[in-house]
Amino acid sequence: MASAHIWTLGILFTLSGLRAQSVTQPEDEVPVAEGDPVTVKCTYSVSGSPYLSWYVQHRNQGLQFLLKYITGDPLVKGNYGFEAEFNESQTSFHLKKPSVLGSDSAVYFCAVSDTVVGAAGRAEYKPPSTENHAPE
Repeated sequence: MASAHIWTLGILFTLSGLRAQSVTQPEDEVPVAEGDPVTVKCTYSVSGSPYLSWYVQHRNQGLQFLLKYITGDPLVKGNYGFEAEFNESQTSFHLKKPSVLGSDSAVYFCAVSDTVVGAAGRAEYKPPSTENHAPE
């Protein structure tokens, strides 16, 4: 049976240094056999309401968006059969897929930033700067 390797990196989004955010992806690599389920863990720390995203980067390609959470249903369905569940009490947003394909072998990025409530009371997303955390 073929195997897929899921590599993980964290992306940290910041808003002009106003608040502290961090992302932790504890595994550098998640080996999994094709057809098996996979969970890629992501925990975060943010001082405001979190805006969470997952991205994927296949070999020799750019980043591709998978899914995002701002508010609402904690279970988020994404592209390519992936989903993630927002867990506020555990400050986690783990990426899951019930059956991995060989083509899922890639680097996966978890990202976090604050959402900022504007004067009109609506959530406003401020474009972040990024910081890349590569495994050693």
